[in-house]
Amino acid sequence: MPPAVGGGLAGSELRPRRGRCGSQAARAVGPDVATEATARSPKRPAPSSRRFEAPGRWALLALVTLMSFATRFHRLDQPPHICWDETHFGKMGSYYINRTFFFDVHPPLGKMLIGLAGYLSGYDGTFLFQKPGDKYEHHSYLGMRGFCAFLGALLIPFAYLTVLELSQSLPAALLTAALLTFDTGCLTLSQYILLDPILMFFIMAAMLSMVKYNSCANRPFSAPWWIWLSLTGVNLAGALGVKFVGLFIILQVGWNTLSDLWHLFGDLNLSMVTVGKHLTARVLCLIVLPLALYTATYAVHFMVLNKSGPGDGFFSSAFQARLSGNNLHNASIPEHLAYGSVITVKSARMAVGYLHSHGHLYPEGIGARQQQVTTYLHKDYNNLWIIKKHNTNSDPLDPSLPVEFVRHGDIIRLEHKETSRNLHSHYHEAPLTRKHYQVTGYGINGTGDSNDFWRIEVVNRKFGNRIKVLRSRIRLIHLVTGCVLGSSGKVLPKWGWEQLEVTCTPYLKETLNSIWNVEDHINPKLPNISLDVLHPGFPEIMLEAHMVMIRGNSGLKPKDNEFTSKPWHWPINYQGLRFSGINDTDFRVYLLGNPVVWWLNLLSIALYLLSGSIFAVAVQRGARLPAEVEGLSQVLLQGGGQLLLGWMIHYFPFFLMGRILYFHHYFPAMLFSSMLTGLLWDTLLRLCAWSLASFSLAGHVHALGILSLLLGIAYSFYLFHPLAYGMVGPLAQDPRSPMAGLRWLESWDF
Repeated sequence: MPPAVGGGLAGSELRPRRGRCGSQAARAVGPDVATEATARSPKRPAPSSRRFEAPGRWALLALVTLMSFATRFHRLDQPPHICWDETHFGKMGSYYINRTFFFDVHPPLGKMLIGLAGYLSGYDGTFLFQKPGDKYEHHSYLGMRGFCAFLGALLIPFAYLTVLELSQSLPAALLTAALLTFDTGCLTLSQYILLDPILMFFIMAAMLSMVKYNSCANRPFSAPWWIWLSLTGVNLAGALGVKFVGLFIILQVGWNTLSDLWHLFGDLNLSMVTVGKHLTARVLCLIVLPLALYTATYAVHFMVLNKSGPGDGFFSSAFQARLSGNNLHNASIPEHLAYGSVITVKSARMAVGYLHSHGHLYPEGIGARQQQVTTYLHKDYNNLWIIKKHNTNSDPLDPSLPVEFVRHGDIIRLEHKETSRNLHSHYHEAPLTRKHYQVTGYGINGTGDSNDFWRIEVVNRKFGNRIKVLRSRIRLIHLVTGCVLGSSGKVLPKWGWEQLEVTCTPYLKETLNSIWNVEDHINPKLPNISLDVLHPGFPEIMLEAHMVMIRGNSGLKPKDNEFTSKPWHWPINYQGLRFSGINDTDFRVYLLGNPVVWWLNLLSIALYLLSGSIFAVAVQRGARLPAEVEGLSQVLLQGGGQLLLGWMIHYFPFFLMGRILYFHHYFPAMLFSSMLTGLLWDTLLRLCAWSLASFSLAGHVHALGILSLLLGIAYSFYLFHPLAYGMVGPLAQDPRSPMAGLRWLESWDF
């Protein structure tokens, strides 16, 4: 058998670390294999060299961290204008500073942290963040960018430590750090006011904490074990609190936990009481603690955002009543609906909004060419309707006439206050939903025809009951066709101002689509009552917020001519994304992964599947492997297997999503593929060195291989760094361009 080479291959890889928690790699192969491999290694470190091993590790970690921070903070102030989604997340940070309520499809933690960073760095929340390209001028934006860059810079040492824990190999960890440090895509995402660096920070922190507590399995319930287990739960809450895709790292930790518990359950040396303690510890740290922290972020979110803002219309009337400045906050309005009242009608379905009309007509070929009726999510004068009797045009607000209340079962007309056209339906097909009828605004000054008549019904009430504002759930039944007024939730094209479609459905089953409530109610002839009784509790508003976010996410569909990408584009680095600038006179930033890094990652996944399959089959068939090879195969299968699983969990679910997708959604998966690349190439090079041990230069194979990879990655960063740090001048097709000759794919648009 050839001797171990490459600086003590087996000894350095498999020797258990000294300390309270043993190494994961050593535990993976078992003490017998580790001892045998160490004994057979001719280059086992002398005691004097071990003294410098720990300081060397810390020095290398410090170097990696320094390089990471240097690349992330270099030219952080450029460009001094809004880039890409800074217009959204910077604006949301301003909302937190101003305590103004808004709606977003993501959980609140990331935006809260951005707002806090801005506040602590002197930003006053007055910049409008209207559109990309707007200059920041005197406004303080570097605090928010710096916060995101700080978290983005920590990804590299986290990845370094994770791979070091899984492989016990400094070269593997160093190669991983280089892949992420010199990736232009990770660098670009880390330098702007975005949620992505915050999300990836919590994902990587959760992964590191998980492998650390795995490595403490030989000392369960010790202080380090509890610390890493608890930190895993904290970071899981953080990941989910930034974006719902944080669920993917929860799935990975959950799978690891179930496997761990199953192994403990099969250990007959442990009593059931001990197994129960293990289960209880994981429930407390990985379920109860994350849920408590996740809930706490919403408590802070609702406490801070207590002023009315642009997000009000997405939520129920009762929710809005708690917002200072909203017309329902501390309001007094008439309790019962009466004829002549000016009202707004709101859908009971989350994130659908108010019954709305405007002076624009349906286009030619879309049903009858009459006035459009839609639902609209924001407060607007075009949401106002006047409720009238179906068979008279007398003014119900005439002081000489008695007040007449609207009752369950009444036949009514709804006249649009701004255009004086009646809510109308007929047998023409709806614009988007087949077999539903079109709803329009029809008539002149409130005079129309019998297709303007609707029967108002209160859900689960008897005929003759009065209708309560805000609290009565009503349906509007079209008298002629028998259909029910509702909103499909589908977004109309540009001719409908991208508002939501309103239809009259012949299917009479009660659904939230066809249930409404009266929100605003103006009638000078009626006494007012206080709305304080409507204030919902915290569990209700948290549940409602999640329902609205889920519906908002499902409604994120590509719009006409909007840039999007497909999941199969991402691993091959098929197409980037413009962060700033288009023309040769603009300061241009282009989100694109370093192609050398990304294509090496893609190759590594294929090589891992091949080599991992070979080793797995050999182990399963009981092949007798040399001790050095067996140790490396276990590191490859177990450590690499966790990283491959992370890549798959963070990538493949996007193929099942119907929402709009962008290139940046792949970057959490890219972190795992880069860690897998570092571990794989270090292992393969060590195996090559071992197999060539009889040759004189075999001892240098591993070192030369790692060095070549590091230099190639660094040089590729030198070539492509203008994509991240910005470029001005001719585009890539011009020989004078700084990127001339580097547009390797036609789909790259820089």
